[in-house]
Amino acid sequence: MTVFVEIADEVTDQLVADFERLVPQLSSSSPPPTREQLDEIVASPATFLLLRPRRGRTVLGSLTLVLFRIPTGLRAWIEDVVVDGDARVVASARRSTASPSTSPPSEGPQRRPHQPPPAARPPTASTAASASPSPATNVYRYQGS
Repeated sequence: MTVFVEIADEVTDQLVADFERLVPQLSSSSPPPTREQLDEIVASPATFLLLRPRRGRTVLGSLTLVLFRIPTGLRAWIEDVVVDGDARVVASARRSTASPSTSPPSEGPQRRPHQPPPAARPPTASTAASASPSPATNVYRYQGS
């Protein structure tokens, strides 16, 4: 299956409305970004707002790719990944009725763990005392030409 994404290059009324719909599905404590905040994200050379459009130009999902340079090279973070709840239901239904793939993809990003799995790490005083464990984090490294 091919999935097309776009990089937002302008903020439209539709994009503002899409984020007003999507952000509450991601966070109950953060309000949707204003038009001015979206303008700042789109205009920044360090951030790329990737959008999964649907027919009619509404957005099914988005993520923000953040690039930054450190002494050892260029790094990227993916932040605020959200997929519309209605789209998740439809995609799940399609997957459950599709025939399973018989072969794994031949190429892909190399997965490198950012930190050992929680079971392999001794608890620190702060994590042992906390009510919830810290989320797992993965680092993916592009090793292209």
